[in-house]
Amino acid sequence: MTPDPLLGTGGLIFMGLYLFSLIGIGLAGRLARKENTLSDFYLAGRGMGVFVLFLTLYATQYSGNTMIGFAGKAYRGGLQSLVMVIFMSSIVGAYLIYAPKLFRLSKKYGFITTGDFIHYQFKNTALTIIIVLLSIVALGNYILTNLKAIGYIVVAATGGVVGFAQGIIVLSLIMVIYETLGGMRSVAWTDVIQGVLLLMGVMLIFIVIQLEYGGMSESAHFIKNNNPEFFIPPNWAEKRLWLSTIGLAFFGISVYPHAIQRIYAAKDEHTLKRSLQIMVFMPLVTTMFMMVVGWVGLVQFPDLDRQGSEQITILMLQDIGHRIPAMSIMIVLFLSAAVAAIMSTVDSALLAISSMVTKDLYGRLQPGKSQGELTKLGKLFSWLVMGLAVYLAIELPQTIWRLMEIKLELLCQIAPAIFLGLHIKHLRATSVLAGVITGTLIAVIITLSPFFPAKPWGIHAGIWGLLFNVSVLAIFQLGTQKK
Repeated sequence: MTPDPLLGTGGLIFMGLYLFSLIGIGLAGRLARKENTLSDFYLAGRGMGVFVLFLTLYATQYSGNTMIGFAGKAYRGGLQSLVMVIFMSSIVGAYLIYAPKLFRLSKKYGFITTGDFIHYQFKNTALTIIIVLLSIVALGNYILTNLKAIGYIVVAATGGVVGFAQGIIVLSLIMVIYETLGGMRSVAWTDVIQGVLLLMGVMLIFIVIQLEYGGMSESAHFIKNNNPEFFIPPNWAEKRLWLSTIGLAFFGISVYPHAIQRIYAAKDEHTLKRSLQIMVFMPLVTTMFMMVVGWVGLVQFPDLDRQGSEQITILMLQDIGHRIPAMSIMIVLFLSAAVAAIMSTVDSALLAISSMVTKDLYGRLQPGKSQGELTKLGKLFSWLVMGLAVYLAIELPQTIWRLMEIKLELLCQIAPAIFLGLHIKHLRATSVLAGVITGTLIAVIITLSPFFPAKPWGIHAGIWGLLFNVSVLAIFQLGTQKK
C-alpha cells in the first residue's frame, strides 16, 4: 500500500522552489568571488561574521542524524537516550579547548585543511596522508548517513511517487551544483537559510507534540506500564556505554574536517568564540526536542522494528497531518528544515573532501600547479565523490545511527594529533604516527571481526582504538625522549 504523501501540491511546489533557489545562491556565491584561490573557494575569504559562522556551524553539526537518526535512537533506547543531549554538548566543550589556538595558527600560516595543520606541526608526509585518508573515509561515511535520511524524507513527502533512489539522486545533483559554483561562500549562505529553517522546524514540531499528545508527561505513563525497562536506572555496563558514547562525540565530532574549516574561516578570534558560546545552548533546543519526538512516537507507534524506528519522525508527521489538517504548513516547514539540515551537512562534507584531495594529496604530488588549477580539480572531484556516495547510499543496508558510529570510530584516531599537537610543544611525529596506525587497526579489527562484540565491555571500537592510540603514542614519546 502506498502511504499518503506528507505534502500536497502546494507543499511540493514550495519545496521544489526552495531547493532550486539554492542553485541561485550558488551562482551568487560564484559572482561574489574575489579571487581564484583555494582560500577564497574553500574558506570564503576568511571573513565569516558571528551570525553566518554560528548558523553554518549549527546547520552543519545538526543534520539528518538529528532529524531522523536521533529520534529513532530515542525510540529504541527510551529515557536512557538522554545521553544524546550530553553527547552533543560535549562537542562544543572540545571546540573551546582547541579552536581558538588553531584559529590563530591558521591565520598566521594560511591553513586551508586539517592536513595543513598536521603537516605544519609535525613535518611528516606519511602522518599527514594517513590522517587525510582517515578523514576522507569518515566524511564519505557521513555523506552516506545523510543521503539515506534524505531518501526517507522524499519518499514520505511524495507518498512514494518519487522513490528513495530518485530523491537521493535529484537532491545530490542540486547540492553538487551549488557547491561547485560558489564553494564555501555558497555553502555558508545556504547554511544561513537552512539553519534558520532547522531551528524553526524542530521547535514547531516540539510545540505541536506538547499540545496534541501531551508530550512526555502523558507518554511517560504508557512507557512505564508497557516498557518498564526504559525507566530502570542504567547499570554499570550501561554507564560505560554512556561514557563511551560521550567520548565518541568529544573526540570524534569535534575534529570534523568541515568544522575545522569553519574555524579557519572566522573573521577573527572574537567572532569564533561568540559563535561557540551560542552553540552551547543548541543541544537543549534541538537534540532534546527530537528525543521527545522519539519517546512520544514510542507511545503512538509501539513495536516498530529497528528499520521502522528510523522513520518515527516521518510517522509522527503523518499522524499529525491526519489529526490536524490545518497543520500542513507545519509539515512543509519541518520537512524543509529536515532537508535543509541534511543538505547543509552533505555539502560541507563534500567541500572538505574536495579540499583535502586537492590540497593535501594531489597538491603535494604536483607542487607546481597553480591555485586556479587546483580549484578546478577540486570541483571535478566533488562530482566523482557525490556519484559514488549516491550509489552506496542506495545499496548499503545499515541504519543511519550505525553508519554514524563507524564514522566517529575512525575520526577519534585523529584527535590526539590535534589536541596534543596544539598543546604539547615537542610532540614527535613518529609517536603520533605509531599511535594513529595502532588505534585505527584496533578500531577496524573490533568493528569487522566476528570474534569481537560490536562494543567490547560496553565500549565502542573507536574508544578502544583511541586508548591504544594514546598509550602507544606515550610509549614512543617517552622512549624517544630517553634516547
